[in-house]
Amino acid sequence: MALIVQKYGGTSVGTPERIQAVAEKIMRYRDQGNRLVVVVSAMSGETDRLLGLAAAMSDRPAPRELDVLLATGEQTTIALLSMALETRGCTARSYTGAQVHILTDAAHNKARIREIDAKRVTKDLDDGHVVVVAGFQGVDDRGNITTLGRGGSDTTAVALAAALKADECQIFTDVDGVYTTDPRVEPDARRLERITFEEMLEMASLGSKVLQIRAVEFAGKYNVPLRVLSSFEDGEGTLITYEDEGMEQALISGIAFNRDEAKLTALGVPDQPGIAHLILGPIANANIEVDMIIQNMAPDGKTTDFTFTVHRNDYRRALETLQKVAGDLGAKQVVGDDRIVKISLVGVGMRSHAGIASTMFETLAKEGINIRMISTSEIKVSVVVDEKYLELGVRALHEAFQLDQAITA
Repeated sequence: MALIVQKYGGTSVGTPERIQAVAEKIMRYRDQGNRLVVVVSAMSGETDRLLGLAAAMSDRPAPRELDVLLATGEQTTIALLSMALETRGCTARSYTGAQVHILTDAAHNKARIREIDAKRVTKDLDDGHVVVVAGFQGVDDRGNITTLGRGGSDTTAVALAAALKADECQIFTDVDGVYTTDPRVEPDARRLERITFEEMLEMASLGSKVLQIRAVEFAGKYNVPLRVLSSFEDGEGTLITYEDEGMEQALISGIAFNRDEAKLTALGVPDQPGIAHLILGPIANANIEVDMIIQNMAPDGKTTDFTFTVHRNDYRRALETLQKVAGDLGAKQVVGDDRIVKISLVGVGMRSHAGIASTMFETLAKEGINIRMISTSEIKVSVVVDEKYLELGVRALHEAFQLDQAITA
């Protein structure tokens, strides 16, 4: 008998009818002889509703009390799903994160899992029950309810799978797997049968919204086979696992993109040791995350131009901070642009094949797309371009690397 941990997101359990459909799906897996632990999110829109209630009480609700409130969303779902299973003759046991004893640190609203006591869950599984667990939540060592941040139910599922040594962790969502790129941008995007943890981490960090980054990190660390499947249609989905040296690897596995980019440049900054820290230190102190960084020597040989990107939501604050810093440093000018995007090629095949970046640059040049910034790693090449060229660039690259075609050995 295989032990499977399944996770169903908010869209999958968004209505009573969808919860009933999830119960039917669980029954089919159970009837195949599998032992099941099911992790669920709050019903679609419920977390936002609860946040609205909190905002009506306070402009800055206490983090501890906010966690107490938000945790009720998943508690509703576990009870409803367990009821739906019981009416089908399937004995089910629902648990909050605290009841399972998912122990976290004390960082309210963004807690991290420390350990899981799986004894109660294991006993229920041995007794033939389906165990239904509230995602997104845990408890600290003082007994306070904590939450893991947006998307934390994915992390709950993977952590439980690791603790239980499950055969597979299945993430059910509103898409039927991981695609070579967003099908809404490129209709010829192809579902991948499998992708490595490394590639999925890069895809997630670069804009792919299929899985939460922390969940992929957790799965890779504890070697938990992870599969993305659709809640609404049957299929094999996409398996996320370690690289199989016996398999032929595609040059590129996928194209990720991020619309939420903004770029800032300090022109004519004195070229001296520590200048990067003097510029980025205040940005970090303002709790603004920096992504790509480029530093170029100016023609006079005495100054440098320093460019970096931030999330578009942080653009105004970052610009104000940089203007102050640049003034103190005697920079000539500060310029910014919040109408840029990042397009990235991802693939472990880059390790053993040359010319990926060259083909990318040539493809974009043929379409008249100017590259503003470039960043590379062992399995990634990212470029920043003007926002208006996003869809054209993605489609051109998808065709150039023949991502619509399945790899053959």
